[in-house]
Amino acid sequence: MFDTMTVTKAAAGLFGTFLVLLLAKWGAEMLYHADGHGETASYIIETESAGESADGEEVVFEEMLAAADPEKGARVFRKCTACHKLEDGANGTGPYLFGVVDRPVASAKGFTGYSASMQAHGGNWTPEALDAFITRPSAYISGTSMSFAGLKKPQDRADLIAYLQTIGN
Repeated sequence: MFDTMTVTKAAAGLFGTFLVLLLAKWGAEMLYHADGHGETASYIIETESAGESADGEEVVFEEMLAAADPEKGARVFRKCTACHKLEDGANGTGPYLFGVVDRPVASAKGFTGYSASMQAHGGNWTPEALDAFITRPSAYISGTSMSFAGLKKPQDRADLIAYLQTIGN
């Protein structure tokens, strides 16, 4: 059936492969070992939180909106074009956004896709309300049918709102 030489060759191949993999693992651990760098990470990436600048100062939304660039907001709006249109009365998957700034919530003519929670929310789409909503829609109005994840960068939101203020207002 099997002679001794065939079994020896198969075992040598198996153990040789295991030895090569073990040596590669040890070599990789020596090259990329993290415990030798102390308690801190090798490098730290600083990020801004939503309401703070990089130097830790509180960012005032009104100041950001006053300094916002509507042209940059037009580029940010491209993310919205899958569901929203800017023409008056031209609803898509979402309501039209012509004149949305300071318009009552859930009041786009002809749009019937508002969730019950959006209709019950009330109020107007002030710049501050739009900022809070587009940060994360599902957190601002629980149960909204808008599935957009939100815009994390405060400057992007301010630029977008500045752009929307130029459309129909």
